[in-house]
Amino acid sequence: MIKDITIGQYIYKDSLVHRLDPRTKIIVSMLFMIGIFFIKDYYEYIYVLALTAISIYLSKIPVAKILKGLKPILPLIVLTIIMNAFFTSGEVIFQFLFFKLTIEGLALAAFMSTRIIFLIIFTSLLTLTTSPINLTHGIEGLLNPLKKLKVPAHEIAMMMSIALRFIPTLIDETDKIMKAQKARGADFESGNIIKKTKSLIPVLIPLFISAFTRADELAMAMEARGYRGDEGRTRFREQRLQLNDYLILLFFLVLTIFVGIRSVVF
Repeated sequence: MIKDITIGQYIYKDSLVHRLDPRTKIIVSMLFMIGIFFIKDYYEYIYVLALTAISIYLSKIPVAKILKGLKPILPLIVLTIIMNAFFTSGEVIFQFLFFKLTIEGLALAAFMSTRIIFLIIFTSLLTLTTSPINLTHGIEGLLNPLKKLKVPAHEIAMMMSIALRFIPTLIDETDKIMKAQKARGADFESGNIIKKTKSLIPVLIPLFISAFTRADELAMAMEARGYRGDEGRTRFREQRLQLNDYLILLFFLVLTIFVGIRSVVF
């Protein structure tokens, strides 16, 4: 399941979504997250499904790869379903002690879990279609207006991109450590939750040591290449929004405003 985490992974494809400006994709992801929270009716998820399917098709990212990223959040989805199904008041269809399964709870559980699934699928396209360096430039470009308020936009963008970039690296490192510990007889699956948690200690210690070592090596490499932050820094390619960026931004902005007004009025 560790290798199923898609956050921070980048898959190169020659697609419309890949060619979009990273600032456009970040803003579109934010608009999508805002818009989906305005949805109140189940049938509206049909439009969300259509929009998500079109985005995946245009990105040329394999559907299996995107759906694979849902495996790590299955516990969160199951917890959401349980909390909403058994702790929502309404017509009781099953009861065990103080746990009451209601029709309204089942409906709300399906609604909330569907929202989480769409959020994960759509936002995962951001990292799958944007390289770490472009993501850094995109975040920095959006934070540039805050430089007038003495906000270190470049440093914040660099830290966020490095964090995203090292997620797949640490996942691979965790997988290697767990396989090495299993080869030495470690058991990570049997026992209760307390025993399983204690069994992870032999994994966490070498993982932290490896993470600090990589961070130190990265810092030395950046210093050796003359990195001194944003001051006097230039770029080989300057970011410029194209016609496709403006059209997609306008479409999602209008769609989000429409959904928001409709949810408030109706």
